Amino acid sequence: MCGRYAASRRPEDLALEFEAVPAEGQAPLPADHNVAPTKDVYVVRHTKDRDAEGALTGGGHRELRVVRWGLVPSWAKDVSVGNRMLNARVESLAEKPAFRTAAASRRCLVPADGWYEWAPRQDRPGKQPFYVTPQDGSGLAFAGLWEVWGRGEDRLYSCTVVTAPAVGALTEVHPRMPLVLPPDRWAEWLDPAREDVTELAGPTPPEYVERLEIRPVDPAVGNVAHNGPQLTARVESVSEPADQPALF
Repeated sequence: MCGRYAASRRPEDLALEFEAVPAEGQAPLPADHNVAPTKDVYVVRHTKDRDAEGALTGGGHRELRVVRWGLVPSWAKDVSVGNRMLNARVESLAEKPAFRTAAASRRCLVPADGWYEWAPRQDRPGKQPFYVTPQDGSGLAFAGLWEVWGRGEDRLYSCTVVTAPAVGALTEVHPRMPLVLPPDRWAEWLDPAREDVTELAGPTPPEYVERLEIRPVDPAVGNVAHNGPQLTARVESVSEPADQPALF
């Protein structure tokens, strides 16, 4: 699953990396090393171009937009439903009413530095948090879906992170993971002409997972009130998951 992640990159850097145009009138988000559900986050989506009168031109571009984490379908009675829609299982994207329309036409990328997972401790009761991030310090892009709820100035844009069965060494930490898309799959995931999500939602390549670091971190990350880069720092005085000596 994906219930917490880190996102510290500046919007201008994200716009450059994802070849996206920042949405107008949005204040930049601060660096957040403990992103939790219902917080505002960045997504990259395909949006249709309009002329000065608001008419569609037939073109489109990638947009970097601030949305709320927790999908609120357009038919929801109120926004509280989003509190239960932070993740969308890849196995049911095409069937589940809350996700199937967005999966066909409103897919997005969710930029992240890395994400947190919790595994049972081997030495005492409780769980140990781990931070998963590229070894080379680069960023990640989670597969996501976006929606818009309401009308006019009251419109709310929201998103969910697609999750999939864990791959490789990640299975020793948690049975599921965010569906991480390498750069060569970004274009097809965002392409509104590709409506069959099952053709686009293959697992994260094993060779990509091998380049991820799985790092034990301070349990303080479990409290949403805590924030800062120290939450992603390796903590040496904890036990690694059993049978996983190769953790970086």
